[in-house]
Amino acid sequence: MNPTTRAQLVDFLSQFVSEQKLARLDEVLANRTRYLSVLLEEIYQPHNASACIRSCDCFGVQDIHIIEERNQFQPNKDVTMGSTKWVSLHRYGPDTGLTGADAVAGLKAAGYRLAATTLRPGAIPLSELDLSQKTVLCFGTEEQGLSEALHEAADVFVHIPMVGFTQSFNISVSVALCLYEMTGRLRQSDAPWQLEPLEQERLRYEWIKLASNQGDALVRRFLSDHGLPLDSAIFPA
Repeated sequence: MNPTTRAQLVDFLSQFVSEQKLARLDEVLANRTRYLSVLLEEIYQPHNASACIRSCDCFGVQDIHIIEERNQFQPNKDVTMGSTKWVSLHRYGPDTGLTGADAVAGLKAAGYRLAATTLRPGAIPLSELDLSQKTVLCFGTEEQGLSEALHEAADVFVHIPMVGFTQSFNISVSVALCLYEMTGRLRQSDAPWQLEPLEQERLRYEWIKLASNQGDALVRRFLSDHGLPLDSAIFPA
């Protein structure tokens, strides 16, 4: 679909969304980032899984990579409070045919640095992690932490300094603390953390479609009214 027709489609869908909601979508979109992402490995407790997703949405992190080769990732809708529909979940497990190794390879090919949250020797405080490169914060289970494979794949080890008797936070608390630290510094930096224009346009279209009633049906109606195939690609591959 050419840019002009795509803009007409967005205008058409926008008729079915309140001005207040559209303004809110644009406000959130302006603060979304893919410069920082999160990877969750084998996080199976529904409450923790859900809280992690909610924190990503709250801090403006769009992409969450979920490795579920042994434990199925099952977020609780009551805890996510609808946040799952506003973020992009990339899943790796039996249901998708993708593996944790695929996740690592794809992220590195896309230019991401893997930062493993760990208590192993050599881990630096999260506050010392520089912002010069796109980064994926990797989190494992509370019981075992990240797998050996992810430790080996990581480019850097990071930790949250603690001064109490216990040496670990709940996984969802760890995610929230790390994202608060990293996104706060990121938005004050010169790093190119905001989405590219085409990424913003694509995400805005998806969100407006979600916010409108029967978005898919409305898209089909627009395509039909304009004599376009119902399987038309809205954005370039």
